[in-house]
Amino acid sequence: MTLVTSSPPPPSVASSPPASELASAPLGAPASAFVTDILPPRGWRLINLGELWRFRELLYFLVWRDVKVRYKQTVLGAAWAVLQPAMMMVVFSIFFGRLANVSAGDGMPYPLFVLAGLLPWTFFSTAVGNAGTSVVGSERLITKIYFPRLMIPWSAVGAAVVDFLIAMGLLALMMAYYHRGPSWSILAAPLIYAFVVCAALGMGTLLAALNVAYRDFRYVIPFLLQLWMFATPSVYMQVKPGSLGAWEPLLELNPMTPLIAAFRAAVLGQEPIEWLSLGIAGALSLALFAFGCFYFRKVEDRFADII
Repeated sequence: MTLVTSSPPPPSVASSPPASELASAPLGAPASAFVTDILPPRGWRLINLGELWRFRELLYFLVWRDVKVRYKQTVLGAAWAVLQPAMMMVVFSIFFGRLANVSAGDGMPYPLFVLAGLLPWTFFSTAVGNAGTSVVGSERLITKIYFPRLMIPWSAVGAAVVDFLIAMGLLALMMAYYHRGPSWSILAAPLIYAFVVCAALGMGTLLAALNVAYRDFRYVIPFLLQLWMFATPSVYMQVKPGSLGAWEPLLELNPMTPLIAAFRAAVLGQEPIEWLSLGIAGALSLALFAFGCFYFRKVEDRFADII
């Protein structure tokens, strides 16, 4: 008869404390004294720009993915980027230009006037709406691999930038049709549009984080954007200092009102740009961008658990 004995398995490396800790630990110390807890960072955190730069190619592929998915199996394809603002221009021209007799001022054709305001607003609305639901829609991607989570709402905004650039061709055709050439003020349009992009990134990123924890935001976002459009009167009417009456102090908190007015003034050269209002709106856009990204970074470590 052969007696077979089994030895206990050796302890794992993770559970055995270093010899220096064992020697310095007091006699009879509990086992919890040798346990190291690895926890995610908590609280407000800065944006890791180095990490975002290392994953810059991923951002490009996510943007390209969103563009292809949006127009996949559609008859008109990318033409929808032009048709949406074109149809809204027709509706606004009928209801505001003809029925409500809203004037664009200085002999400016109202369809051209309203289109120059609808393009940045359509970009902002599309970017915020898609970014707000982007994290929940990328559930499988988030729960399987690690990458900077900020890439997801930012890619949704990047796809809206592509639509905006396509739709700008319609504005160029309308300006040629009405014989309205650009002036030197158009050189300020990229800066103004950069502020619009910052506002879209901030609001979209903030709503994306809130939508993970509170799924009610999927219903709030469309209503919020619709209400926000009518609270931005520069989309459909000429806004001058004192023209909004008692609502003007409240509407000044909306950075999109001066941004859209400044973008239209830069592109069409209809009136001088209100640089003071533009500076305040730009500061608000940057503050919104910072707050949205910081809040997203604060809660992103819980996305994989609750999504």
